[in-house]
Amino acid sequence: MKNEPDDYSIDNLKKDKICDWYGIRNYQVRNMIRDEMKKNDLAFFYHSNCDEPGIYGLMKIYKESYPDHTAFDRKAKYYDPKSNRDEPRWFMVDVKYIRHLKRPISLNELKSHKKLNKMKVVQRGNRLSITKLTQNEWNFILKIE
Repeated sequence: MKNEPDDYSIDNLKKDKICDWYGIRNYQVRNMIRDEMKKNDLAFFYHSNCDEPGIYGLMKIYKESYPDHTAFDRKAKYYDPKSNRDEPRWFMVDVKYIRHLKRPISLNELKSHKKLNKMKVVQRGNRLSITKLTQNEWNFILKIE
């Protein structure tokens, strides 16, 4: 799960312990949040759009999907006038801090491993803020940390 560290980082999550992961405005990612993410699923916290993009920590899904309240707030950055409370368009989950990685694993390092060459995050043109990993990819990343 990607976020820009200037907006919200793994350090913020460590301090807060639990955070609502709001503001998703991509239908493919929304569907993953709404239909696939389950309580206690694990996720990597990936810092994007920064000096050293990469994986910085581990978190888990603390609360399964529910309507993203920012879509209904006219003053919110992620307000969507087409979304309504009776038929919400956007969803979010709550995540809980587990730990920082022993060391950050940069995007360049991820790209250098053949075992990870099918990961969405290392492929050109990937703009999704949440991508799936195989169990083998997950295990390999934990092994190289």
